[in-house]
Amino acid sequence: MLTEISLLNRTRDYAETLLRALPAELVYHNLNHTQQVAEAAELIGKQAGLDPEEMENAIIAAWLHDIGYARKRHQHEAAGVDMARPFLEELGLSEDRIQDISDSVLATQLPQNPRTRVAEVVCDADLFHLSSDRFFDRSELMRQEVKNTTGKIGKKKWLQGSIKLMECHHYFTEYGKTVLTPLKEKNLEKARKKLAELEAEDDEKAAQPLGGIQLEDEPKKPKRPDRGVETMFRVTSQNHFQLSAMADNKANIMISVNTIIVSLIVSILIRKLEEWPQLIIPTVMLTASSLVATIFAILATRPHITSGRFSKEDIHNKQANLLFFGNFHKMDLVDYEWGMREMMNDADFLYSSMTRDIYYLGKVLGKKYRLLRIAYTTFMFGFAASVLAFGIAAYFFPIR
Repeated sequence: MLTEISLLNRTRDYAETLLRALPAELVYHNLNHTQQVAEAAELIGKQAGLDPEEMENAIIAAWLHDIGYARKRHQHEAAGVDMARPFLEELGLSEDRIQDISDSVLATQLPQNPRTRVAEVVCDADLFHLSSDRFFDRSELMRQEVKNTTGKIGKKKWLQGSIKLMECHHYFTEYGKTVLTPLKEKNLEKARKKLAELEAEDDEKAAQPLGGIQLEDEPKKPKRPDRGVETMFRVTSQNHFQLSAMADNKANIMISVNTIIVSLIVSILIRKLEEWPQLIIPTVMLTASSLVATIFAILATRPHITSGRFSKEDIHNKQANLLFFGNFHKMDLVDYEWGMREMMNDADFLYSSMTRDIYYLGKVLGKKYRLLRIAYTTFMFGFAASVLAFGIAAYFFPIR
């Protein structure tokens, strides 16, 4: 059995031989990237508390995770595992270790899906650059590689894809969650600012007439909604959803508290009323206020389902709101897809649908909070009056 140092050295030599022979067009997935992943795997592995064998497996997997590019670009992880198995068997590794290393390599395929601690370390190391201060340099190399292998891709489109990747991605190790994630969020914010600048430049270019001359007979193209409008819709929708969740939580608290009170009254206090008749009125007051508050809290969260259908006439008249499930939950998929295509092809229809969606969501919120106010007010005054009544009963008619 090889020692740890010789095992890692032989793995590194094997990977370097394959990676140095890769085509020059692969300016990102090359030896430099693999070296950085191996270093990151060692750093993250130490922070994750891997034992010596797990650490060795993580570093080996990091060195081997991109050797599959020597055969093909797509599904290179699986190709790399096929290439690495004979080499790992030659090194004398057990089947369990070979399987652990293979699983870690396969887990780096996007979307990442690690199932072991070693695989989590390797996955976080592979995308370590998302949190690096050299993120934009590494991202540009990746864009150049895609451009070299598949054709031209613009910076704006690439940046949009990078932002989507960073928004969907999450680190798996504790070190990744606590240390790398905040750094990645900073890079994500910078990427969003860069994208906003590129879009602003595109808007300025689109607004300039060809050659500085405005043709009188040339029909004006409808102006695309400003980013401020899109941000307004997004923020407003998020605020409505948060307020709705808060209302449901408040209603849940009210239901839980009052059902506990009523349960205690029914199970304990009612049996004592024959002995303590002076407590009948306070008990009735507390039970009634709790029951009324519970009913209004339930009404605040009680769902209301609409017909769930729309007609083609509604679409043509731009009256249907396809963004709310209550308007299409009984529709066939074909009809719904047709309606969505019609809406997406008409900017006015799309934004009017979003406006109606926010409006009716606000109406629902208004009803929820109105019922909640009644529930909380009833509980507040009823509870206070009941406690006062219990106090009066205990003072003037003491229990003997």
